[in-house]
Amino acid sequence: MLEKKEAQYEKVVLVGLITREQPEEKLEEYMDELEFLAYTAGAEVVMRFTQRMEKPDSKFFVGSGKLLEIKEFIDEHEIDTVIFDDELTPSQLKNIEKVVEKKIIDRTQLILDIFAQRAQTSYARTQVELAQYQYLLPRLTRMWTHLERQRGGIGMRGPGETEIETDRRIIRDRITLLKEKLKSIDKQMATQRKNRGALIRVALVGYTNVGKSTLMNVLSKSDVFAEDKLFATLDTTVRKVVIGNLPFLLTDTVGFIRKLPTQLVESFKSTLDEVREADLLVHVVDISHESFKDHIDSVNQILDEIESKDKPTVLVFNKIDNFSYVKKDEDDLTEVRHENISLEEWKRTWMAKSEHPTLFISATEKENMEDLRKTIYEEVKKLHVTRFPYNDFLFEYFEEETED
Repeated sequence: MLEKKEAQYEKVVLVGLITREQPEEKLEEYMDELEFLAYTAGAEVVMRFTQRMEKPDSKFFVGSGKLLEIKEFIDEHEIDTVIFDDELTPSQLKNIEKVVEKKIIDRTQLILDIFAQRAQTSYARTQVELAQYQYLLPRLTRMWTHLERQRGGIGMRGPGETEIETDRRIIRDRITLLKEKLKSIDKQMATQRKNRGALIRVALVGYTNVGKSTLMNVLSKSDVFAEDKLFATLDTTVRKVVIGNLPFLLTDTVGFIRKLPTQLVESFKSTLDEVREADLLVHVVDISHESFKDHIDSVNQILDEIESKDKPTVLVFNKIDNFSYVKKDEDDLTEVRHENISLEEWKRTWMAKSEHPTLFISATEKENMEDLRKTIYEEVKKLHVTRFPYNDFLFEYFEEETED
């Protein structure tokens, strides 16, 4: 009888640079995120390496001395993979791998790998495969020699081992074929969106892992997959929701992230079309994350890029049950305490002074969900009345009936 083997995590180290454009504090945030990405992909981070430089070294990304230090560490601790926080050029990948003699991947390849793991539908898999081939094409020579020595593991999922026998022409043909396939599916999805009728469309947007899918489940009483990992949801989910007497369509979209690979932005055009064509955005923010302000800026930047920043928006600060802050008494010798903030206190913070309707909730604990429902109802009603002014009296009638 065969013994059941426990799942093995790849042992990895992370590498990042402190530069003029990326100060130490910012790098620390990016490295925390990179570690979470690595964990999501199935890795155990053993060590972080950072170096202060004016700009990345054109040959090794880090200095040659730092690279030898990294090599010594990974040889001593039997590390499987080295993950760099920024996208490496094909020549940097080739040069680093010659020195280190281990699997080298960068942030872009790591994100693509997670997407390859998470894609469930044929459409999402096609999008990911296209992004992977676009990433692979300029790195083809290096990837061949790499795959001959290393197979499987993080960064190796997706197009498959036949890459070794292919050439650039076949890869380009495959990219063309995938683009045509996506165009065909895009048309089908555009038709589906038109066929949804005149219902107002509401899209949940936000940074990855802020609780959009959990919120979707609470509002729509559905069972959308949700997990405490990055990019738990890739496939767009649409549900019909009724609040009070008012039906609308609620869409859960893929989470955004800083340094989002350009290949993914292009490949996931149709997923982003759900955001472009939404009438109302519900921007979900993880208030318990120390970098939530940066997350808001990152999401707004991507919304601006896809011309959706000026849409009517409800700003929702989620996970208030996980939030804590450091408070000291007047006596400096007193032990530091962490205290939660009440809902009334939240409403008096600077976050509540946004130009958009703003709420503070906990989707998992269902805290303040009734206020959220009322706010979404009011915002959807405004849009509905604008689109169908002759229905205005129906809202008044139904609301009076409900009150009676």
